[in-house]
Amino acid sequence: MKSLKVAIIGAGSTYTPELIDGFLQRTESLSLGSLFFMDINREKTEIVAALCRRMLDDKGISAPIILTENLAEAIEGADYVLGQVRVGMLDARIRDEKIPLKYDYLGQETTGAGGFMKALRTIPVLMEVARTMERLAPNAWLINFSNPSGLIAETILNHTNVKMMGLCNGPINIIREAKTRLPEGTKEFDYDFVGLNHLCWLTGIYADGVEILQNLFSKPQGAASFKNIPDMPYSPELMSVMKGLPIGYLNYYYFRDETVKKCKEAAQTRGEICQGIEAELLELYQDTSLKSKPDVLNKRGGALYSEAAVSLIDAIENDRNEIHVVDVMNKGTYPFLAFNDVVETRCLINKDGATPLPLRNFDNPHIIGLVQAVKAYEKLAAKAGLEGDYTAALAALLVHPLIGDYNRAKPMLDEMLEANKEYLPQFAGRF
Repeated sequence: MKSLKVAIIGAGSTYTPELIDGFLQRTESLSLGSLFFMDINREKTEIVAALCRRMLDDKGISAPIILTENLAEAIEGADYVLGQVRVGMLDARIRDEKIPLKYDYLGQETTGAGGFMKALRTIPVLMEVARTMERLAPNAWLINFSNPSGLIAETILNHTNVKMMGLCNGPINIIREAKTRLPEGTKEFDYDFVGLNHLCWLTGIYADGVEILQNLFSKPQGAASFKNIPDMPYSPELMSVMKGLPIGYLNYYYFRDETVKKCKEAAQTRGEICQGIEAELLELYQDTSLKSKPDVLNKRGGALYSEAAVSLIDAIENDRNEIHVVDVMNKGTYPFLAFNDVVETRCLINKDGATPLPLRNFDNPHIIGLVQAVKAYEKLAAKAGLEGDYTAALAALLVHPLIGDYNRAKPMLDEMLEANKEYLPQFAGRF
């Protein structure tokens, strides 16, 4: 079994113990040779690394953890590079949440204007990671969890030669949700999945080879059985329009005014809540008796994070021919999008990477239309993030289904660019 060099970019994240836990659950199939923790925040990284070291020692794993602020040192000769950066940290996220609300737009870290600004900050950093990999680790895989994951993949896969997949724990959660709806006694489960990162649906659920989801939508009130989706008050009529089981981020599209109102009325933004959780986690991590990831980490949104990430590495490294949902280049999988558009889709994962699997019996004009609109936004946002193109940035916001109004979008964009200028080298002198 090959000993792996794994570089974690943004290793000071409180999510990192979740990743280490994933490797510890797969010691029989994955061998850690070394872990390079790269981050610009040394204090946080040392706290996180100390817990990770205790976790490894507790299981008898001697792989060294090397802390570095040098990207080249971390990446050189790596087998896997894991991206989990948050440029500007949670303070920037909170600005992303609050500024759009002033203009009656959604404040959210991956969707709408907030996700757009996070992309503009993140693209230069991840492009530097990719360019460094091209020079120093051309055979390595980049697995990126940094949000907005799909838009980052859109940029890197179309502008570098890096082997890369975008990853999110959302698909795993929605697939698990689907499994709870199988008839008792079901032996074999399968599903159809379509969409983009944070804009996706299950459009088929198969119980022992029989599709059971669409049949519900053809019956009066049949979709009522899906009304208990967490935080999704979807009526049978709306479910019948979608004809799919949606990821939670679709709330922001189908209930725009309600979600904006809730965000405005909330005592704290999600970013402010996460700051409190992070402080609690960092305090816990400094307890030298702690040798495993604490349960409170799940409050941070990291549920199934390690399963999504490390199981993907396992599938590549051990040529498992497993099906995973990842963000990859379309290559004809979705006939309603361009060949080089990045999509989130079911893929066969093995030593050669990800092979997208074709859609089965898909004909849904509603989903197609929404996906095409958001993909148009993503392509413009990628151009803005790469080139510092103000016109592309404004065009991206105007085409986005959640924005669109010039008289609000332009002043919002100008304020967000000004608030983030220290993290936007590509826009220097352009606004």
